[in-house]
Amino acid sequence: MSWIRERELSFIERLTANILRAGPMPNHVAFIMDGNRRYAQKTHVERQEGHSQGFEKLAETLRWCLNLGIHEVTVYAFSIENFKRAKQEVDGLMELARQKFSRLLNEQENLEKHGVCIRVLGDLTLLPEDLQQVIAKAVVSTRAHNKCFLNVCFAYTSRHEIANAVKEMAWGVEQGLIKSSDVSEVLLSECLYSSNSPNPDLLIRTSGEVRLSDFLLWQTSYSCLVFQSVLWPEYSFWNLCEAVLQYQLSHRSLQKAEALHRESQALQQMEADRTCVTEILQHRGNGKPMDGQSRQTALLNYAASREERVRCFLNALQHKRDTFFNDLSSQAVVA
Repeated sequence: MSWIRERELSFIERLTANILRAGPMPNHVAFIMDGNRRYAQKTHVERQEGHSQGFEKLAETLRWCLNLGIHEVTVYAFSIENFKRAKQEVDGLMELARQKFSRLLNEQENLEKHGVCIRVLGDLTLLPEDLQQVIAKAVVSTRAHNKCFLNVCFAYTSRHEIANAVKEMAWGVEQGLIKSSDVSEVLLSECLYSSNSPNPDLLIRTSGEVRLSDFLLWQTSYSCLVFQSVLWPEYSFWNLCEAVLQYQLSHRSLQKAEALHRESQALQQMEADRTCVTEILQHRGNGKPMDGQSRQTALLNYAASREERVRCFLNALQHKRDTFFNDLSSQAVVA
């Protein structure tokens, strides 16, 4: 089963897609693919078969997203909490991941044709070493593609991601790349696993559960959240269209709320810079008050130096992450 199913829409599906595209469309959609185990129970098959059917539905859904002009998808494939499940099921999921990522490496022509970049977000060190290597090779081999993006959250929870981002900022301070005063909400966002992606416009959870289960908690503050009762392996093009329609109905209010938040972030950063400049001037003080123009110049210079520090730190962080994947990829042995 390919990662992207080659199938054209029917006439009525194409007509519906064209109508939807006349309105605001989400650029980035996230899925909590819930219901594989219940589907297996419902259809009287093994749990592992339910998970396999779930992967096949992902491949089909990615095709629908491309047909709708949605060029970035993030999926919750395996939570860190899932390690608490029965060993047999966890081992089965690890083996399924090995098979699918290994197959991906044999589909380079198809992925290159669509320009698909695969990213895996999560703590790979929690996975078996051979699986880490296969995943890293898949990530590295599609890194240069830039037409559409699939982010697979594997060995992931949002709290773990946020805690890791805090550790990365602490590392930057320890290395002298940034100052503790440079730490901010915006910088934390840039240190998340998902820093190379815009926040999701739309988050969809299947199976009728109305909770986020520790998925993209930071990134979905201003996303449209849609909860659908259908089990993931039974998901359809029409379910996706319904979710997009709900997004369109809430688009204006979400955009307004997000714009207000960005304005608030900018004001907070400006105030933080003013505080730092005041402390610096007091420390250097010669007893003479500084005029307004000089203070403004000092503020602009400080902001420019902060932005340069942050830029260098983020470059170093990206290099560290790229090196991690490159080293793992070079060790991979693929059947």
